[in-house]
Amino acid sequence: MTQRKGEKPTISIQEHMAIDVCPGPIQPIKQISDYFPRYPRGLPPALPHVGPLRSALSTSSASASTTAAESDRPNEDNPDRALAGASASLQATKKDEEPDVEGYDSDDSTTLGTLEFSLLYDQENNALHCTINKAKLPVPRYKKGLKPMDHNGLSDPYVKLHLLPGASKANKLRTKTLHNTLNPVWNETLTYYGITDEDMVRKTLRISVCDEDKFRHNEFIGETRIPLKKLKPNQTKNFNNCLEKQLPVKTEDKSLEERGRIMISLKYNTQKSCLVVGIIRCAHLAAMDANGFSDPYVKTYLKPDENKKSKHKTAVKKKTLNPEFNEEFCYDIKYADLTKKTLEVTVWDYDIGKSNDFIGGVSLGINANGERLKHWFDCLKNKDKKIERWHTLTNELPGSLND
Repeated sequence: MTQRKGEKPTISIQEHMAIDVCPGPIQPIKQISDYFPRYPRGLPPALPHVGPLRSALSTSSASASTTAAESDRPNEDNPDRALAGASASLQATKKDEEPDVEGYDSDDSTTLGTLEFSLLYDQENNALHCTINKAKLPVPRYKKGLKPMDHNGLSDPYVKLHLLPGASKANKLRTKTLHNTLNPVWNETLTYYGITDEDMVRKTLRISVCDEDKFRHNEFIGETRIPLKKLKPNQTKNFNNCLEKQLPVKTEDKSLEERGRIMISLKYNTQKSCLVVGIIRCAHLAAMDANGFSDPYVKTYLKPDENKKSKHKTAVKKKTLNPEFNEEFCYDIKYADLTKKTLEVTVWDYDIGKSNDFIGGVSLGINANGERLKHWFDCLKNKDKKIERWHTLTNELPGSLND
């Protein structure tokens, strides 16, 4: 450094750095890896960034002493082992933040979904009320809802009911379809009419969840089955059941197949001196047409019918196996003559251009037995009171009746 006379001394930048950093002679700046002999390739990504040079120098002294103490340990110089340790630390942190999705049960009883519903047996009215509430899946892979069936990851679910044994279109009920959802909420009540105490002992309700498809066959999602004997009369029972795979349905002996049931009301009107016969509804009728349905109507006769004027006929209900009629017919007759009469009720399937098909019939009167005889006696004993009863149709045509 040269200095002219009268000038103040000047210091170069290099000299200033040397004085500020270290008082001795200036040393060339080393690479960062020189301060970390354990990591010849540089810092691992898991470690924090190095701060100012002063921090690096102070850290290097501490690291050097640690390296000297651990130099005798085998494989400690492997950077992959250090990276694995850092990765394990990160994984432990994530484990506290996220749910363990692998911990859920992968059994079909949970992956197919769950269904919430309630059942009520109205013993007085012989009705089984089935309220379908909602369906969902217990959070597999962060998703709630039904098992997706469509390409968009959603479903168009609906619920259908069958009574077993004897599953057919006659005892099939179904909810409306809810589109593009995995969390359907129906809150819909479906009712079976004509359910007897005997049915509650031997029947099972099958509840299936399906995905509606306009261009292909509807797809099965899952089902659950409830033996009706688990229900107590007039008490609502709530269920939240896991859906299961489709189970086989046992085939039933055709000779035991029911033709359906009919609800009839009887009342003797003392003021008008007539018997009032009410045809209220039918349930679970046998299908007579190729489309799996019938076009039913009901005829009544009061026998013996010497003048052949006792025939009455309801309106035809198109394409149904559970028709509701709510029609009444009056027969002018003295009360004392009722003990000599038989009421014959028959159900038919209406066909255009050919003979109508007989579905089933029932006879009420003094010569009947069981519930049919009891219904007739109850009418005689309770004048001016409407007595309603369900009766099972038989496949035998009562009397020789022409359509």
